[in-house]
Amino acid sequence: MAMAAWKRAGVCLTAAAVVVGLAGCQDGDGGESGKKKAGASSSGAQSRTEAAEVLQAAFKKTSEAKSSKVRMTVETSGAAAQSGAMEMSGVQGWDPAVMDVTMKGSGFAAAGPEAPEQIRVIMLDGVMYMDLGTEQAAQMDGKRWMKMDFKALADATGDPKVQKQLTGGLENMNQDPAQQLALLLESPSLKHVGPEKVDGVETQHYKGTLSFEEMIDANTSFDLLSKEERDELLATAEKSGMKGYDTEIWVNEDDLPVKMVVGMTMAQGTMKMTSHFSDYGAKAEVEAPPAGETFDFMQMIKELESLGAGSAA
Repeated sequence: MAMAAWKRAGVCLTAAAVVVGLAGCQDGDGGESGKKKAGASSSGAQSRTEAAEVLQAAFKKTSEAKSSKVRMTVETSGAAAQSGAMEMSGVQGWDPAVMDVTMKGSGFAAAGPEAPEQIRVIMLDGVMYMDLGTEQAAQMDGKRWMKMDFKALADATGDPKVQKQLTGGLENMNQDPAQQLALLLESPSLKHVGPEKVDGVETQHYKGTLSFEEMIDANTSFDLLSKEERDELLATAEKSGMKGYDTEIWVNEDDLPVKMVVGMTMAQGTMKMTSHFSDYGAKAEVEAPPAGETFDFMQMIKELESLGAGSAA
């Protein structure tokens, strides 16, 4: 029983890592973004200034939309990563931050053959819920939903540094696509690629690259770190061979992102995130699962510890 519980925990942590990790990569500071109006022509090459004005208008429009449908694929490769792909689709909202998506892919295979083929993930009020399926529920007294309260996890550590990291990740969680626009605006290599049709829609294609250090400068969540912690993070990134972030965005005629691609390269491997957005402003009606079908992650860990879960089952 203890071993099965650990496998369930592994599935949950895999899903949580994908959602939180993606959100962290997408976080940026809106700052002055959106205060200027687009003045660039929809045809012909645009200067960097014109490209920035278009993206600033897109930032404002996307921020005001507050929700969208999303399809995302995360592809990883290399010695340090389990090569494969994770897919996520559903609805996300911002202001307030909510999410209701279904995730599937090879990443869950690490949790063993008992892991479900796909997992529904709900997030609201700073809490993430993961549906582990009917087979898992049969072993958990009908409780099919795992609850992960990141604020509670942070408090439970008792370590101020870890608390800052966890709560910082919570603030980043489920960031809207406007934040990726804001981050791209910080790229010194921002450029207009040209017109392209994406998902049957006419768009303008933009791209740019940020070094890891430039990403930290543009990302307000890193303001939580002390100078020593920041230097340590930069040193770790340099040691890992982190080259930076390559970002591409396709914006439609309504100044809304249709597609985003973020690529990261490290010495040990690569990760590529491709997101498609549609139905901006669609109502994101997200509700927490029934309490009777929910099992708290922190409570499960405490029970595992009391059972000596580290030993063989």
